[in-house]
Amino acid sequence: MRVLFYNWVDHDDPQKRGGGVALYQRNLVDALAAIEGVQTGSLSAGLAHDLRPGAPPRRARIGKRAAPGGHQAHEIVNSGLLSPAHADFGSPAQLSHDATEQVFGDALRRTGPWDVVHFNNLEGLPAHALAQARAAGAGRVILSLHNYYPFCPQVNLWREERAHCTDFHDGQRCVSCLPVKPNRQATRMALALSWRLGHLRGLPGGRMAGGLLWALLRLGWHGYKRLRGATLATPADPAPPQAAPPTAAPRTAQYAADAAHGFAERRARMVALINAECDAVLCVSDRVRQIARHYGIRPEILHTAYIGTREARHWQHTRPAPQFLAPDGTLHLAYLGYMRADKGFPFLLDALSALPDATLARLRLTVAARSGPAPLMARMAALAPRLAGFRHLDGYNHETLDSVLDGVALGVVPVMWQDNLPQVAIEMHARHIPLLTSDMGGAQELGRCPALVFRAGDKADFARALDGVLSGAVQPADYWPGAMAPVTMADHLDQLLPIYRGAPAG
Repeated sequence: MRVLFYNWVDHDDPQKRGGGVALYQRNLVDALAAIEGVQTGSLSAGLAHDLRPGAPPRRARIGKRAAPGGHQAHEIVNSGLLSPAHADFGSPAQLSHDATEQVFGDALRRTGPWDVVHFNNLEGLPAHALAQARAAGAGRVILSLHNYYPFCPQVNLWREERAHCTDFHDGQRCVSCLPVKPNRQATRMALALSWRLGHLRGLPGGRMAGGLLWALLRLGWHGYKRLRGATLATPADPAPPQAAPPTAAPRTAQYAADAAHGFAERRARMVALINAECDAVLCVSDRVRQIARHYGIRPEILHTAYIGTREARHWQHTRPAPQFLAPDGTLHLAYLGYMRADKGFPFLLDALSALPDATLARLRLTVAARSGPAPLMARMAALAPRLAGFRHLDGYNHETLDSVLDGVALGVVPVMWQDNLPQVAIEMHARHIPLLTSDMGGAQELGRCPALVFRAGDKADFARALDGVLSGAVQPADYWPGAMAPVTMADHLDQLLPIYRGAPAG
């Protein structure tokens, strides 16, 4: 069996872009390499661009590497789309771009035949690539939903970077959804420079220069993300638009109406393409499956497939603590990830700050997240003296995570969006640390413990759930009987391979 994976970024990207999806694809490729008779390849698009504007799309091999099993990686250079989706928010090319589609189909035919084409994303490609995969002879076309890109150009149903989006009002809300819309020309040039510098680093004498320039580009990228973080950390109602001159009003209204229609058409056509071309749509949690069905994906092709993770190995050599509270009556909480509003960090600070001093004096808090904007850091610093203990770590990695979580009794996952299945939740749960979660997204499915689930964004309900732990009414023994074991990569392959071979989803 030959399996081709698509994601907008190569899973061995030297800049480590792509987050958990890139890690998942890398782990999956490695696991399949150990199975006799299975060969894999990968394709990416949207990041590699020539410096010359208007250069036509073409296929290029990534480096000269060939992984065990003969895995080869290719990329589409000069895709009609930029990656990730925010860089080309709502572009018509997200649906169709003939030149890119032709190169994609040609890449499949020249590197194939492929028994399976597994899309881990559609970002960076026109959605009509699904039809191209079928036309190029793919035996099975599979799509994994790691985010909500087919339904939402923001990818996470997070309106104006401040609230969960439950209704896009036929595309009208999409028109003004991004508080900061990247400049497409500048972004493409930055991507082109980055891609060229990747080649420069491989040339004699070019490693130092290329590394320096690449670092500057990465600094700019992180600066953009921090700008988004500043918007997230201090949400406020947008200023009302200034009135346009009377002669400009009809043109402005028509523009908004046309743009809204485009966003509505985008969602409808993506759903139609998925329904027509995909043999299976893999949802990384039951919540994702419910949402996909709500937006019109055919239920018979939907399949809940919790991704396999190497973090699952910790399940075997850790044990649940018998109780939440330390001998002195304190409770040690941990928050991992990002200081972003969609992840719920500003809400967590608000919810904790609203608790009585007597309650805060029984809480210890570990925050392992990259430092956010100054106002957010000031709010965290003001909370710290009221706690029994506080520790902030400026990020973490898997090598240090065990020490980060040493002594933690309860993980907090207060997400404000339908987070498909947060990696941080798996990391703590796999180490037998119970989770206090919001009712958004898939994290609550790990513990399946209603007593430790609160309404997203509801400070009073958060306090209610926390009080159950502090009072002793809720114990670890209430959490673990219904909890699911983390899915290993072997478990995941047991689910995935039959679907690759044609078993019906369900």
